[in-house]
Formats: sequence, structure tokens, C-alpha cells
Amino acid sequence: MARIEVKSEITGTVWQVTAKPGDKVESGDTLIVIESMKMEIPVITEDGGTVKEILVKQKDPVAEGQVVAVLEG
Repeated sequence: MARIEVKSEITGTVWQVTAKPGDKVESGDTLIVIESMKMEIPVITEDGGTVKEILVKQKDPVAEGQVVAVLEG
């Protein structure tokens, strides 16, 4: 199984975590929503698989390029 890292494309604050470990996701699914400058930006997976870890929680600060979730695909 391949390890797939899902990264934030922006700097902001975690507004919502929509996936949890064990969830099966497909390409295009939203895993996390980040609030930045009063906009809600979804973190979308490009690959399908099973969520292994969510590395952030609600209200956590995140940086651009930070790994926020790990999938097994």
C-alpha cells in the first residue's frame, strides 16, 4: 500500500475536519476545511484510499505545504 500525504495549499486555521481515520475517500473528496482571510478553503485529496491519520484538529494553525492527513492507497 502506498502512503499518500495530503498537504495544505494555504496558510490558515483548521475550521472543520470532515474525515476521520478509517474513512474511505475518493479523488476530489474534502478532508479538511481551512479558514484563511475569512474564506473557507477545502483540502481535497487527489488520490483515493483509506484515511490513516488526520494530523490536525479544529482551530489548529496550518502552514502552506504542511502535511495535514495521510492516506493509504
